[in-house]
Amino acid sequence: MKRKPTERPRIEVLCPDCDPVSRRSFLRTVGGVVAAGTVGASVPAAVLRAAAPGAPGAAGATDAKPAGKDTKPAETLVKALYDSLKPEQRKIVCFPFDHELRSFISNNWNVVDESAGAIGKLYSPDQQEIIRALFKGVTSEEGHERFQKQMKDDAGGFDKYTCAIFGEPGTGKFEWVMTGRHLTIRADGDSVENTAFGGPVFYGHAVEFNEKPDHPGNVWWSQARMANEIYKSLDGKQQAQALLEKSPPDAAETVAHQGTDGKIPGLACAALGRDQKEMLEKTLKGMLGMYRAGDVEEALACLKGNGGLDALRLSFYKEDDLGADGIWDRWRLEGPAFVWYFRGSPHVHAWLHVAHVAHVAVKKARV
Repeated sequence: MKRKPTERPRIEVLCPDCDPVSRRSFLRTVGGVVAAGTVGASVPAAVLRAAAPGAPGAAGATDAKPAGKDTKPAETLVKALYDSLKPEQRKIVCFPFDHELRSFISNNWNVVDESAGAIGKLYSPDQQEIIRALFKGVTSEEGHERFQKQMKDDAGGFDKYTCAIFGEPGTGKFEWVMTGRHLTIRADGDSVENTAFGGPVFYGHAVEFNEKPDHPGNVWWSQARMANEIYKSLDGKQQAQALLEKSPPDAAETVAHQGTDGKIPGLACAALGRDQKEMLEKTLKGMLGMYRAGDVEEALACLKGNGGLDALRLSFYKEDDLGADGIWDRWRLEGPAFVWYFRGSPHVHAWLHVAHVAHVAVKKARV
């Protein structure tokens, strides 16, 4: 289902450092209250089988119907999870669709209070299996493996993360959001208009806080290697335009869209040669490949609708070049309604925000 470019979701900002901020501390600023809860009811195994890879409607199924609200396995699992929740669980994880937390993003935050709402604490074993299958449904096979390692290294595993449901699945607009250290990921059933991935997303990884040059063991560093191959392909004049001194802040407002009137620094990708554009396109698709195919297709459609690769600018940053080796740890790809900011030092933080029509509103929250 094609989304209408009408809604303009806000990007809301937490502290840009790596110290975790819980939903409880955030809600003190917006007047919310959290209630404690317990584990819920079991879920039929048939629900999980229906959304498994190869099932009708599942990613990779040869007989799958066209993607849509009722055929996406991840969205089907959101409803299954919602229906399984006990009243005391809903007090913790269920919110109105227009709640501030739905469009919130940070490098390290919990959408519900982790002391009561962590996946390994709040949910029954059957519900945890639904959430695991749901998460697998919004990632590719390779991406899922990388995310699993990242979550293990960064927080001790999948069960330390938190999730919430906004709206009521099956009755109208809804969105599932999963958060934790170095992760914000979403499934929205095409409810959130004018945006790919259901809104801005975040991923990252820290094998150690201050990583070494070439980031051994970091699951996302290969993306920076691909970007640096593009830099190497540039001639001297192009490199001078692409290489900037100071990088943008490590914060959500950095991925607010500037629109067609924005003054975006860096090298205009329209000036790239054919081989360089092919390399950029291959890199972009390779990086997006960690997410499910439907979300990737929409992100690429958003990009095409805003001028394609020719409307983008590419920047690399000298700041915090680990090892001073000229392999740039920080880089950015930006267009009117597209921002991908990869900040690879002291470890990887990556922000991605893609829309059909640019929106620039940013709301900051005190913490």
